Amino acid sequence: MSSQRHPALIPLLLAGVLVMGLASVNLGPVPLSPARILAAFTGHGDEIAQAILFQLRLPRTLVALLVGATLGLTGAVLQGYLRNPLAEPSVLGASNASALGAVAAIYFGVADWHPALLPLLSIASGLIALMLLFALAGRSESPLTLILAGIAVSTLAGAGISLALNLSPNPFAAMEIMAWLLGSIENRTMEHVWIALPCVMLGMALLLYDPRALDALSLGEDGARSLGVDLSRTRIRLLLGVAIGVGGAVAVSGSIGFVGLIVPHLIRPLTDRSPSALLLPSLLGGAILLTGADILVRLIPTASELKLGVVTAFLGVPVFLVHLLRERRLW
Repeated sequence: MSSQRHPALIPLLLAGVLVMGLASVNLGPVPLSPARILAAFTGHGDEIAQAILFQLRLPRTLVALLVGATLGLTGAVLQGYLRNPLAEPSVLGASNASALGAVAAIYFGVADWHPALLPLLSIASGLIALMLLFALAGRSESPLTLILAGIAVSTLAGAGISLALNLSPNPFAAMEIMAWLLGSIENRTMEHVWIALPCVMLGMALLLYDPRALDALSLGEDGARSLGVDLSRTRIRLLLGVAIGVGGAVAVSGSIGFVGLIVPHLIRPLTDRSPSALLLPSLLGGAILLTGADILVRLIPTASELKLGVVTAFLGVPVFLVHLLRERRLW
């Protein structure tokens, strides 16, 4: 990968992930001292501390780190590949399509049969949307064609979600669908972690496999081809990585926006601005941002816990606007 402008960037981000992870495990409505947490980890803690730690906070923390890392990385990859500073997973319809699969599982009651069926339908719908995207884009290697096809897929998936809400058999089903669409990682278990982990790891591996191809694409399709980049294989690899990674993430967290859009913009001034130099920092930055937002959700005193997607939107819009005004001439 290209060298970062600040050599300490990756170590600082890794430290940030560690700090946020520890804070997420430690902070919450029920205070746990470091001594009780350590005792619980070593198997000598009291039953209450162990239940809070292993059944509530640790799975929630791991889900936040996995989902945030996936959204941050996919945002950086798509902004580099499409050469569009506003690109994020929803641009190619990945987020809406995965959400449609989960909504269908809730609407038809499939989610009640087994907890794994909702994530599996979410991932499957993401892959179906990917095939539709390829069918619409055809053999074209232009980013504009992909963006237009992605808008069509995203709009179609959004229409399906609206239809499910409109035809919902009872208000309770509609409320469940709406709660899921707002995004949350409340009440997650280790089962959710194991469901998301294979998809997230496979998606990240595909996206991080050849970062130099993104640098070559910054020269345009002809320039990348002259440098030996196989545009068709690169497109398939990147889109598969986005669909699988985002499908696994959305399946356990619901729809959470702005993370993939904002994180690359926060990280870009600290790098040499090449797409490859942005990937790993955006992965770590996404994990930090989403975990921090989830901590904020737990600490804000409200009658019912705020949805994570709402908080990321409120945090994201002003941050994005400030950086957009500051960096628009440097992109």
